Amino acid sequence: MADNEQKSGKEGRQRPNGNNNEPQLNWRGLLLVAVAIALLGGALLVRGGSFSQVEEIPNSRFYELLNESKIVSTPEHPLAINVEEGRKTETITGSYRKKANNGPETIQSFQTTVFIAYDGQQLRDALKKVGIEPNIRSQSNAFASTMLNLVPILLLFVAVYFFFRSQIKMAGKGALNFGKSKARMMARDKNRITFKDVAGVEEAKEEVSELVDFLKDPKKFQKLGGRIPKGVLMVGPPGTGKTLLARAIAGEADVPFFSISGSDFVEMFVGVGASRVRDMFEQGKKNAPCLMFIDEIDAVGRHRGHGLGGGHDEREQTLNQLLVEMDGFDTQDGVIIIAATNRPDVLDPALLRPGRFDRQVNVSLPDVKGREEILNVHSKKVKLGENVNLAVLARGTPGYSGAELANVINEAALMAARKGLRAISMRELEEARDKVRWGKERRSLAMSEREKISTAWHEAGHALLNVLLEHTNPLHKVTIIPRGPYLGATMYLPEGDKYSTQQKEALDSLAVIMGGRITEEMFTNDISNGAAGDIKQATQLARKMVCEWGMSLLGMICYSENNDYVFLAREMGRNREYSEATAEQIDVEVKRIIDQAYSRATTILSQNRAKVEIIANALLEYETLDATHVQEIIEFGELRNPPILESKPPPLPPPATSTMQTSHEGEHRLPPGGLPSPAPA
Repeated sequence: MADNEQKSGKEGRQRPNGNNNEPQLNWRGLLLVAVAIALLGGALLVRGGSFSQVEEIPNSRFYELLNESKIVSTPEHPLAINVEEGRKTETITGSYRKKANNGPETIQSFQTTVFIAYDGQQLRDALKKVGIEPNIRSQSNAFASTMLNLVPILLLFVAVYFFFRSQIKMAGKGALNFGKSKARMMARDKNRITFKDVAGVEEAKEEVSELVDFLKDPKKFQKLGGRIPKGVLMVGPPGTGKTLLARAIAGEADVPFFSISGSDFVEMFVGVGASRVRDMFEQGKKNAPCLMFIDEIDAVGRHRGHGLGGGHDEREQTLNQLLVEMDGFDTQDGVIIIAATNRPDVLDPALLRPGRFDRQVNVSLPDVKGREEILNVHSKKVKLGENVNLAVLARGTPGYSGAELANVINEAALMAARKGLRAISMRELEEARDKVRWGKERRSLAMSEREKISTAWHEAGHALLNVLLEHTNPLHKVTIIPRGPYLGATMYLPEGDKYSTQQKEALDSLAVIMGGRITEEMFTNDISNGAAGDIKQATQLARKMVCEWGMSLLGMICYSENNDYVFLAREMGRNREYSEATAEQIDVEVKRIIDQAYSRATTILSQNRAKVEIIANALLEYETLDATHVQEIIEFGELRNPPILESKPPPLPPPATSTMQTSHEGEHRLPPGGLPSPAPA
């Protein structure tokens, strides 16, 4: 595809007032809370006397000051008895002369509490003795005192209410919106992707072009009684551009485009998924004609009845509601459902029947022509050198998806920028291609000399067999530079797109896979775990030949089902469909095919022992050899045009010979690459 699959939610339509439902900070409420807290604190402090200079003294201290004639009774500082109605105690306020330590006397205000009912006469006598006539003041401040205590508290509650009112509203709205659809609508003016931006899937574009015609002119189909498909299911590997194709349909038809992921339907609350499905279809009918795109529909449309465990299954209830809604709405409304998945095997059959998803569009990996078109689309955004030939790069990238091709262009641009180049050359594009498929070179990995020598023998055996055998894919390069998870790799690229495997190709591939282990044992008298990946790959290939492809003595009988995608809930209840005796025959046949490939590879390598040694020596010296270099060694027995080294590697010990004894620390090695194929099996 011309671009990666993109999510349309980033450009979703917002509310007219620009509010995106995020709660705004209530500054007025915050200020009100601060004022209330300040008033409450002030009232408490005032009540406690912290802000007042009045000293609270006990009743006995008051009589002492009175007897010592320290009580001051002047018009400026009168002695007053405050009488409050309904209280048994009275408050005496006044001033007395207070002398600090080694300092002058000061006038200090005081107050004390007396019980008039018990010591009223004593108080009158004491005051009369010193000649003080108190000022009797009647006051009733019970209400004021109560309000002083209650108003700050009430004000605090009011402030808290106003402060949290907006949050309470948003919480209530969120609770009510649990059942609302999360489908994001892309406005027509923002969806500028059309079929011109989609490349590499011409057949898929032809199939969905009918939808565009219907959305533009529905009467054209309604005149003849035709019914446009209610739903279109796009199936394909990841990165092929299913989402981009759906957006292109909406952009071409110039209609609203709703996008939602299958996982957005299911929540932790029961019934939310079904409610969201209903709301999504209601939104679609209000905005008809429109397109509704459900990405990764396998998250909600998984096969019913295969749940692991009992209890209520919220996902199944959501699927049931989706089935009902798709069966109930009419295509004459102009609402078309498009879904995408890369796991069609797990979808419920009721979802795929005619009347729901009437049509399945296969969005497959692009062929060589499609890859060239995709590269042309993405190369418009970068600056290419004059020597760049995208047709050559397209032929060298079989099995690459649209997303991987876009990544190749981007990685090449980054490499050119790091090198300070003005344009991207073919060298950066090829290096980016290898990096995307096989990983980045790990030159900083410290390999021991034993591991490097062992890896060189291993990859030399793969490379020689790959060139000598007739029915193999052309060799691309062989390297002992660690790349990705491999300590070394023998890379090959098919001449073109391959869609089938011949028996002779499979047998030759098995022989090439065996070459790494054989050369290790032949030239070092030891073996390592570096062939673990080769052994796994050979076993899988041989078992497919026996059980699925009918390329063995057991005949054309399928003994296994396609296990590329495993549906655990379905596989657990399935019994093997052949007997134990047949299983034993399968094991014997798999071992026979692998043993024959091993024996064949051993014979070829023994006959070309000297050439294998030259290839290994060249790998130790130059680290990477192209297919032309290996071909020169096989034809002429020497490397006539050695590769140009950007930086000379450090000197290495002499290459291993057939008599040298080496032991590998296999537990510290990553498995060499074996045959990392760029094309899917």
